[in-house]
Amino acid sequence: MARHSSLTIKDHFRETHLFQQRLLVMTIFVIVLLGVLIARLFFLQIIDHEHYTTLSEENRLDILPIAPIRGLIYDRNGILLAQNVPSFALQIIPERTKDTNQTLLELKKLISISDDEVERFNTLRKKKRRFEGITLRYRLNPTERAKIAVNLDRFPGVKIAAELTREYPKGKLASHAIGYMGRINEQELTRLDISRYSATKHIGKVGVERAYEDILHGEVGFERVETNSQGRILTSTPEVDPKPGKDLYMTIDINVQEKAEQAFKESENNGALVAIDPNNGEVLAFVSMPTFDPNLFVNGIDRKTYKALSTSPDRPLFNRALRGQYPPGSTLKPFIALAGLEYNLIMGNEEIKCPGYYRLKNDDRKYRDWKKHGHGETDMSKAIVQSCDVYFYDLALQLKIDRMHDYLARFGLGQTTGIDIRGEAPGLLPSKAWKRKAYNLPWFPGETLITGIGQGFTLTTPLQLSHITATLSNFGRIYKPRIIHAIGEPGFEEVTIQKPRFVGIVDKKNPDHWTSITNAMTKVVHGVYGTARGINRDLTYKAAGKTGTAQVFGIKEDEEYDEEKIAKKLRDHALFIGYAPIDEPKIAIAVIVENGGSGGAVAAPIARKVMDAYLVKEQK
Repeated sequence: MARHSSLTIKDHFRETHLFQQRLLVMTIFVIVLLGVLIARLFFLQIIDHEHYTTLSEENRLDILPIAPIRGLIYDRNGILLAQNVPSFALQIIPERTKDTNQTLLELKKLISISDDEVERFNTLRKKKRRFEGITLRYRLNPTERAKIAVNLDRFPGVKIAAELTREYPKGKLASHAIGYMGRINEQELTRLDISRYSATKHIGKVGVERAYEDILHGEVGFERVETNSQGRILTSTPEVDPKPGKDLYMTIDINVQEKAEQAFKESENNGALVAIDPNNGEVLAFVSMPTFDPNLFVNGIDRKTYKALSTSPDRPLFNRALRGQYPPGSTLKPFIALAGLEYNLIMGNEEIKCPGYYRLKNDDRKYRDWKKHGHGETDMSKAIVQSCDVYFYDLALQLKIDRMHDYLARFGLGQTTGIDIRGEAPGLLPSKAWKRKAYNLPWFPGETLITGIGQGFTLTTPLQLSHITATLSNFGRIYKPRIIHAIGEPGFEEVTIQKPRFVGIVDKKNPDHWTSITNAMTKVVHGVYGTARGINRDLTYKAAGKTGTAQVFGIKEDEEYDEEKIAKKLRDHALFIGYAPIDEPKIAIAVIVENGGSGGAVAAPIARKVMDAYLVKEQK
């Protein structure tokens, strides 16, 4: 049987035609795509060229803020109290380190780095970009800088950065008045003008640093920077230079301040002192003891140190001069006497008998005098000079509480003075209406008696007490206390002196009444029986004053006060107010020594040292 094979004949014409069709379709498709691409390029390069050029420039160029240099703070004589100094900080750029945690461990072997600093670094590390430098340690000392510098080859991504930081060259001196700076926290960010503080890391927290923040801070500047696609800065060009903050000249005389603080240290007591120039309200000394070192707070205080300060029974962070509220004790007596004279309830030479106690009608309770057997026949001058309680019990009963309240309020008791730093406490000046509102209780006659000797509900701050003493010395002319003397432009010697803030004058029925009070207060210091006579030795000027003690706790009628048997924290506060020279007063002062006991023995000598420091210098 024959085998047949079939052969397939190719149709070359058909295959060629099919290939040409496919080639035509692909060519048309390519031409269409190329047309779309050319159209898109034309749109981008020609039609929208300006728009995309702008976007590109915005991605490449940026405007960054430049922090201004903070203004300086001086005392009234030009002594520097707060400055900006070059400081060296240890920074790490996380992106350039192989292992950031290991780098931290190795650095801790070289220099002292606390756990708080590591914790703060790790917190910032989460908020910043990896190529940005993050500060681990501030204020490296020369030894620390040297150790890091010779080991930098071991620590890629670690660098030493120079910056300006706030420094208080006098340390603890006048810290409650100057205040301090600290890092801006989240709460402060909500109230700050972000555009103005966009480059600023620190802000004034208390004292003058806070009260005059707007003046000290200055105006932010701007620079134009060029960045790459990762956001790194390649070049920078200043656009607007920052404007430095203005300098401040405080009213405080730092030498007088130092004498005052040293006097407290020598007495080994806490307390407060405020000295004012009666002629303009300028604060010459502003003391709250104990003090603290404001340098600790600038770049973040560690937890252990802050806990020690905040939990100390001596309360070094509490501003006693501004916020401490104390019974004024017998320092209130000259003002009560003046009220009695002005209301014609007493005459200067009119006497009452002081047997050592006072009784209200139909009341068996004895309101005791500090002198157990009394002062005998006593007129107003003797009552002030020897601080007779019985005389003022009787006068207070005649005045009655509301009349006492109204007259003392004219001097500013029970209200803030308006000083130009924040946080002032108002004290307390009681009245019938106040007690009804505060306790829903009536006012009792016995409360009137103890108000007349500065006890009971009455409270005053050292600043307020100094303020009313200045008003008394100035025959009723009232100036708002202020702590800034002048404001100066940085780099210029010319300054703008701040004008005194005159408030008004206490009405006087008879100027002789005021002279009588001054004469009596002069005998307190210079008289044979004056309670402050211990400070008049070798005194080159005449001073007027009044001592006082304020009870920390009450004692029963039949109990004796024995200072030696009482814990120090329960002993009476010692007080003194005064002014000098009496003819043309240049300084008015109030001193409160916590648990100091005797005003004449403890508080008055402190006041003498301060008045000497200011007035003896003036006399030379």
